Order: sequence, then structure tokens, then C-alpha cells
Amino acid sequence: MNSFGRLFRVSIFGESHGNSTGIVIDGCPAGISLDQGDFEKDLSRRRSGRSGTTPRREADMPVFASGLHNGRTTGSPMAIFFDNSDTRPSDYEQFREVPRPGHADFTASKKWKNFNDNRGGGHFSGRITTGLVAAGVVAKKIISPAIVAASLLEAGGESNIDAAVQKAMEDKDSIGGIIECTGKNIPAGLGEPFFDSVESVISHTVFSVPAIKAIEFGSGFASARMRGSRHNDPLISPDGKTSTNNAGGINGGITNGNDLVFRIAVKPTSSIALPQETVNIKSGKITTLETGGRHDSCIALRMPVIIEAATALALADLLLIHRGINNPDTGNTGF
Repeated sequence: MNSFGRLFRVSIFGESHGNSTGIVIDGCPAGISLDQGDFEKDLSRRRSGRSGTTPRREADMPVFASGLHNGRTTGSPMAIFFDNSDTRPSDYEQFREVPRPGHADFTASKKWKNFNDNRGGGHFSGRITTGLVAAGVVAKKIISPAIVAASLLEAGGESNIDAAVQKAMEDKDSIGGIIECTGKNIPAGLGEPFFDSVESVISHTVFSVPAIKAIEFGSGFASARMRGSRHNDPLISPDGKTSTNNAGGINGGITNGNDLVFRIAVKPTSSIALPQETVNIKSGKITTLETGGRHDSCIALRMPVIIEAATALALADLLLIHRGINNPDTGNTGF
């Protein structure tokens, strides 16, 4: 389905070259101060414009259809729309019969029997993350004073990101990247063991973002090469602070009061200018595909703010669940 969350629940909608895209947020507490200006910083980070990103230009001005009155959230479902104006659907007509390697063109046509909107990737496009970022702005307010921040560590295996992107553009190719996300001021006690562990819930939202292929928390895959004596994080104070953070701020699926730390892998953009071999679904013959249109050479450049949003959504839901479990009458209301 296209929804996430138990108490803080979001439902995403839209297609890349449809009339609009957006998100519906249900379970947002009433009384939160909110206006268009609150969204500009994060939405500008998601927009294209930097070298290596698509030349498509969208204003990305949020339109509030419900849930906001006199600058405050009302407690009712909040619907946020973003108009699509800079569209070129003709660029994608060939992909119905000649699917792009690495893209969802083929799987979407099979799942929905060719009734899917494939313009610009349709519902699988990175364009849909506009609504995700908008929901993240609201979630960040809910989890305050916790702060979530993400940054691109490397692109195409290189720490010199600009040089790597430039080389990919010259080669008419694309590259991926590695992003690290950190959450600070997160108290101990959020999350559940097993199915609703903090790792599980964050991974759920993060893997909903197009192009994400891997995630690791704390020391991640490196922990498989460590001994327990090195991997264990020694406690240094009664509040749970540790001298190292191989656990990434989580023990037993529950936050331990240290910084939340995880990294993700973003794959290279599927749509590239280099000729690629694929199959013509109608004729059954192998053919050469030359992809036109406007695409990112490195989608990872625009990804950090999206990962922040996905993380904030997960934490907001976990926080509201935590507040419900710890009844306000006890005086323990979470953050």
C-alpha cells in the first residue's frame, strides 16, 4: 500500500507527470505552528539545480487542502499538494514497449497490467518524494528537540563528490552514493523488540524512498569482523551514555539515549544517456535503448533531506506510540 504509520500515519499519492503529487498526514497533533515558510528550506534541498541533477524545474509550493487553520494544525487529516508544471510526457512513450534496465517500467506493467502511468516513471518517480519531504517537515516539529541530519559522504565511490559527478556526466552515465544520517537528543526507550524495533521502523520508511539499496546501523557490516570485546559499547554514566557507539544508538530495538547513526546506499540512476540493450516487450526481440528526457546523473545529491524526512516520520510515530504507552497521567510523556 501507499501508507505508513500507526498513530502518525502518512498516505502518499501522485505521479511524476500527473497533475500533482502530495501527501495526507493523519494523526498530527493539534496546535503545531506551521506555514509555507517552514517548508522552504527542506524543499529547496530536494529541488534540482545543482550540477548533476535533472534540468526539470518545479516550484514545489505546498498547497494545504485541510488540517491547517490560522497557522496551526487542527488535528484533522492534513492534505498537502504540489502542482506538476514542468512536464514532458512524450519523453517516456517508448518505455511502455521497451523498458529501461534497472527501472520499474517492467515490474509496474506486470503488476498493473499496463494500466499504470509510466510518464516519468509514474508513481515510482523520485518526484513523489516531494510529499515525503513535506511530511518530514511536520514530523521534525513533533520530535523536537530531537534533531535529524543527513549528509552525502561519497558518490561513485569517491569522496570528491563534484569531480565524481562531473566524470559521470562526461561519460553520459550515472553514479550512486553513501549517505549518513544522525539523530541527536533522542531519549532512551523508543521502539519495541522484534517487528517494531527502531531499526525495523526506520528501515521501512527509508526503503520506501526510490533508489535505496542497503542500510546499516552503527558499525553495521563491519561488526561481523569485530569481537564482542571491541563491539560492546561500555556504559559511562547512569543515563546510558557510552564511550563508543557501535550499536548506533539502539539496543534490543529500543533507543538507548546515544546518537542514532545509520548509513544507506543509493544506487545509480537507471535512466542514462549511454545506449543499453533491453528487450522489446511487444516483439520479444533484443533492442538498443537510447534514453532521452531529463534525469539526474547522481540522485544521491538530492537524497539527504529525503532520508531526514523518512527518519523523522519513523521517530514521530514511535514517539506518539511511546506517549500512549506511558500514559500522560504518570507524568512521563516522552520528549
